[in-house]
Amino acid sequence: MNIPVGSPEADDYERLRGELVRAVSRICPPWLASRADDLVQVALLRVLEVRRKSEENARISSSYLRKAAYSALIDEIRRCRRRREVSLEDEGGEVDPVAERSSAQPDPEAQSAGRQTGKAIRDCLAQMVRPRRLAVTLHLQGHSVPEIGRLMGWLAKKADNLVYRGLADLRECLGGKGVRP
Repeated sequence: MNIPVGSPEADDYERLRGELVRAVSRICPPWLASRADDLVQVALLRVLEVRRKSEENARISSSYLRKAAYSALIDEIRRCRRRREVSLEDEGGEVDPVAERSSAQPDPEAQSAGRQTGKAIRDCLAQMVRPRRLAVTLHLQGHSVPEIGRLMGWLAKKADNLVYRGLADLRECLGGKGVRP
């Protein structure tokens, strides 16, 4: 889609993008500063999708743009934590508070508890019916529900049901084994 320069649509796009850049710059932590442009782009795509689904001429409020930027930031933080991404460069001496608290090597008691929990999870997964087991396994590996649906060739609703019912089964099974998730 090409928008002619100087047209009202181009001006509106630039206004939306400018407000999102300001919103992201206010809320983005230093350790994610390298991804600020990506966050703006994700938020802008979400806003344009909402606008496309509603009336074309609907005006998007500044508070909605801030919420879209915040939502994109939270999703990126979750994605980083889920995939345990670590920057190779130390950005201005800023340290991630979560990484600061964690040690490189857990103590023997924590290692043993982790092994026992892992065994309990594997046992519970083995007891599930295959579609739920696959859905929960992919979820535990960090895939979102829509990704699981695409990977397995399922409709979104089926993937959603299998993940959440499978997680409920997993919690129940772990509770029966005395393991708290």
